Amino acid sequence: MIRVVQAYEGVDDLVRLRRQLHQHPELRFTEKQTAAVLADRLAPIARVRSGVAGTGLVAEIEGRAPGPSVLLRADMDAYPVQDAKEVPWASGNPGVCHACGHDVHMSVVAGVAARLAADPPARGTVTVLFQPAEEIPFGEDSGAAAALADAALRGRRFDAVLGLHCWPDLPVGAVGVDRETAMAAKDAFRVEVLGRAAHAATPALGRDAILGLAGIVNLLHAGVARSRNPHELVAFNIGTIAGGASQSQVAERAEATGTLRTHDEATRARLKEVIERIARQQAAALDLGLRFTWANEMPPVRNAAPLVALAHAELPAVVTVADLTAPPLTTDDFALLGALGPSLYVKLGVTGERGGAPLHSGAFDVDERCIGAGVAALDRLTRAVLAGRLAEAETADVPGARAAGAAPAATSEAVGA
Repeated sequence: MIRVVQAYEGVDDLVRLRRQLHQHPELRFTEKQTAAVLADRLAPIARVRSGVAGTGLVAEIEGRAPGPSVLLRADMDAYPVQDAKEVPWASGNPGVCHACGHDVHMSVVAGVAARLAADPPARGTVTVLFQPAEEIPFGEDSGAAAALADAALRGRRFDAVLGLHCWPDLPVGAVGVDRETAMAAKDAFRVEVLGRAAHAATPALGRDAILGLAGIVNLLHAGVARSRNPHELVAFNIGTIAGGASQSQVAERAEATGTLRTHDEATRARLKEVIERIARQQAAALDLGLRFTWANEMPPVRNAAPLVALAHAELPAVVTVADLTAPPLTTDDFALLGALGPSLYVKLGVTGERGGAPLHSGAFDVDERCIGAGVAALDRLTRAVLAGRLAEAETADVPGARAAGAAPAATSEAVGA
């Protein structure tokens, strides 16, 4: 049985916050209402700076004396998908939904901030970042990159950078800790094939960009599959195709976009070279022009070993800990925040007895008891870093983590609405 903890007496208020945020989702760099709700909540308990990275917030909470520093990050933006849930707090913004759990992330971090303000740590400083624009369409800016360039964070260093993500593969009450890689690297690309228009009745006078792109797509899938070794974790996808002007015209232009996701830097470099080479060679073989563009090149999210050890030492006191040994191929621009200090990105179990739906699905939902578990976990980790226990963890072995479905030593009162 999974342990579900009572995070603190304000957990029902955080459930209401989550539902409010879920009902009013906003896309990347438009999170003005979201920011206003959070700023109103944080202003009485912390020093709040608005407009960070455009629409984000930074809040500072001081301990009773100087000491270590921790950055807590929550992403703010929603996803461009229609909410398919029939609940009173379903999205009121057509075509936009918190389908990746960012409403939960914000509610958890707001809860941790409230706990720290109500019971300040003996020493140290906690900086809370509500970051816009984690979801990144092709060629657009990363919210984490914008936050790093903002004066609120530029040039700063922290003893620990902590974040979390809703994880449907884990049950509510569990927190997963990846041993090293928490998220994959992502490299997005666009292939533009340039042909010559002609009437469909005289195709020999043209150069068919659509036909050329169709061959490139097939060859890319085959080429990546045959260029990776069986032990290498890789995901390759062509996600969009567009081109042509009329059914009666040989297409002058066609384009496709896709992503490559990897964990290992050598594999990443090799497959990027394979993808671009195949596209260029196939276009040349068909006497077609080609423009190839890489964008949104995001490194992997790496968990710092001392923070992994600290999580296994501290978290079993408040949640069930899952030792995650198979890193996923999802990505997150939290990876960039590793430039600010050692980082740890944990997975928050959100699936209850009724089951769940995948991330980025309009049906995605959570068992709201996960909010209390998330607050308890991040609060415990934050206070452990501020108390200096990270130094102890650096020399300790990671304890054997309890599997996600194993029985805990004790069960405490459940949370939720």
